[in-house]
Amino acid sequence: MKILRNIAGILIGLIVGSVLNGQLISLNGSVVSLPEGINPQDMESLKAGMHLFSPTNYLVVFAAHALGTLSGALVAGLIAQSGKIIFCYLVGAVFLFAGITMVVMLPTPIWFAAVDLLFAYIPMAWLAAKMAKK
Repeated sequence: MKILRNIAGILIGLIVGSVLNGQLISLNGSVVSLPEGINPQDMESLKAGMHLFSPTNYLVVFAAHALGTLSGALVAGLIAQSGKIIFCYLVGAVFLFAGITMVVMLPTPIWFAAVDLLFAYIPMAWLAAKMAKK
């Protein structure tokens, strides 16, 4: 039963974090205007227009990555029966891998890639682990 609960924690954490991340990313066009002609649902459109993004657009993306990781890692840590810290970091590592993949796929500015990869994933998993332990 413990193993099933731990596996469920990881899976549910990944789902919750991914859904929140996706929802926050989708707000980027409605909360902060996207540059003219960019379709956030089309990867080629994003690639062609990334250089037009404002720092505010990147702030929304960073918040989505950080809050998605935090929520997913926290859910995993709260559901897990044992090894809560490990499961928080495991979810954070999965999101970090996804972040690295996106940085490779999209021509993001170096400053954003550095800030995003350094502060949106593992630090949020660490924070979730602290919260899940209590």
